[in-house]
Order: sequence, then C-alpha cells, then structure tokens
Amino acid sequence: MSSPRADLAVIGGGQLARMMQQAAIGLGVHIRLLAEGPDVSAAQVIGDHRVGDYTNLDDLRAVAADVPVVTFDHEHVPSEHLRTLEAEGHACRPGPHALLFAQDKGEMRARLGELGVPCPRNAPITSLADLEAFGFPAVVKTTRGGYDGKGVWFVQSAADAEEALASGRALIAEELVDFRRELAALVARRPSGDMVAWPVVESWQAYGVCKEVVAPAPELDPALAREAEAIARTIAAALDVTGVLAVELFETVDGRLLVNELAMRPHNTGHWTIDGAATSQFENHLRAVLDLPLGPAEAREPWSVMVNILGGSIDDLEAQLPVVLDAVPGVRVHLYGKTVKAGRKVGHVTAVGSDLRDTQARARRVADLFEKGTTND
Repeated sequence: MSSPRADLAVIGGGQLARMMQQAAIGLGVHIRLLAEGPDVSAAQVIGDHRVGDYTNLDDLRAVAADVPVVTFDHEHVPSEHLRTLEAEGHACRPGPHALLFAQDKGEMRARLGELGVPCPRNAPITSLADLEAFGFPAVVKTTRGGYDGKGVWFVQSAADAEEALASGRALIAEELVDFRRELAALVARRPSGDMVAWPVVESWQAYGVCKEVVAPAPELDPALAREAEAIARTIAAALDVTGVLAVELFETVDGRLLVNELAMRPHNTGHWTIDGAATSQFENHLRAVLDLPLGPAEAREPWSVMVNILGGSIDDLEAQLPVVLDAVPGVRVHLYGKTVKAGRKVGHVTAVGSDLRDTQARARRVADLFEKGTTND
C-alpha cells in the first residue's frame, strides 16, 4: 500500500526532525522523512520514512516525490541537488541560496561583512604564512562540515596549527574573542518576510557541546537584547531565510555583540521553547516553511532552563525514567531514542519557573540523574 500524500519532506533523521514530528502531529501535517538508517532518532517516530543518502540526488528525489515543500534537519545537503529539486517544482525552505551561508563559514563571514553585521576579525587561510600574518592567538575553523567543536582548533603558535593545516580542508582564521558569555537570538521567517523572535538566551558549552540554555539571558542589558534581535532579523531578511534562523553571538567583556555562528533550522538553543514559549521553534519552523501564520513567541514563565543530557554512566535511559520522574516531577523530559555514548546528546530536560536559581537547580538535577544516577546536591 502506498503512503498517503505528504505535506512536507524532511531531510535528515536526527533529533531535530524527531521534534518536528511532535509539532506536526498537532498541526495535522504529514511528514515524509529521508533517514540515514531505519533506527535513527526521527525514523523511530515518523512512519513515512525512507532510508537513503542525503548526498544522493536520486534518494532526495524519491523522498520529495509529490511533496510540495522540503526542509532539513541539518544544512549539509549539496546545494546543486537542492537547485535541481527547485527546478523540478519543489520549494526548498530554506533555499540553497540561503543555506550556503550556514554551510560555508567563509561565505558567511564575507556576506555578514558586506551587511555590516558585527563579527570577529577573520580571514581565509591556506598556509602557515597566512596564519602568521593573521596573528596569534587565533581560532582556526574548517569552512565546511564542523559542528559541536569538531573542525575547530585553538592555536597559540605555529605548532598548534599543524593538524589544521595538514587536514586538507578549506580554513578560516578568526580572532580569539575575549567574551563574557555566549548568547543566541532565534527568529522564524515566512516566505513573505513576516517574522517572530523569541527572547534572547544565554548558552553554556561543555567540551564544544551546548550543555545549558537559560531563557531569557539573565541580566542582559535591554539595549543589547534589542540589538541581538535586530541582528537576527537583519540576517534573516538579507539572506532570504525561510524557517528558523539561530544566530549565536558573543557578548564581549566590553559590552559588544559579535556573531559567532548561524544555523538555518531549529537549534539546540531553542529547545526550551517546546515547554517554555507560547509557540515552539519546531511548530513555527513548520508554520514558516509551509507559509502558515506564525505563532507568538513570548515566554510562558519568567524563566526556562534547558539542560542537555550527555551520555554518561547510565546506559538505559528508559529504565532510569521512573527514578527521574519521581525525584523531580515538574521537569519536562525529552529523550531522543539514541544509544548512549560518552558525551553524546541523547536528550534534554526543561524546567520553568519564577525563580531562576530553583529552576536551574531542578533542570540540572534531572540531567545529572540521567547522566550518572546521582546529583551534585
């Protein structure tokens, strides 16, 4: 029996696609998924899925057949394939013209520079001489393919740069920013240009992986919050982004904002919105790419704290669930159906409340119970 007609094709079967399905159910949206394997996170919850390779045009065509709109769990689909899908009548949202700037850090830095968006000092490099001319210390990044700390080198000297320069990858050097903290501004944008923005959040990283997000960012100067939102709106409009855009920023010690990274899809720093905002980033992403009116993005409670569950000593998260729910019943748990591996994102938890310290403590306690079976209390 053939599958019913789908409203939306989603490329990539990770946890972002899994959480899109939660929003799709409420909206009555039928998703067809291109998954990397039969048991990946999203394939466990989306019945209409095909296993294939997102770099293979025939696999993309098969999952997009008779589907009007295509969106993504990640930004790595080759641009030439997306242009082909567009030529064949599928609306890719965001489109290849926008995704380029999330796929390639060199292109992103050049375009943001043209727009006058504040960024760290940066330059493409191809040799040690280029890097020495740029100056130490520096952060060296691959222009394509890096994520969660991969493809990033912090270099204090020529010796530190050997691995990066030997990688054979296109590289960019950026100044090592003296920052107070990391922030993120998320917006959702329809094809018409209509946008909504969620409160600016603070994020905290552990070993290059997002560990905790607080919404809204505590003690953020209202003027800086407005500036961060304005930057996100400017980028979304100038790059013609459709869907969710996440702009990761540094708040420097001298009170400036600098753009660190872009993501053109739902983002880890927006997971709190499922339980803490009037409309989640996943629902508004679906609304945006399907050109439906966007939902309000205001916070439901004064504080929301999201903590990622990283793989630790507890290898059976489902068996641990009764312990967690009994210990801290008010915290919301989201498990991704992944095999536990050290440091791997296998779920997240969100607490909401009127007191930041209490909200943070509850979220951290639940994550600790999933990671090691105990807490730091």
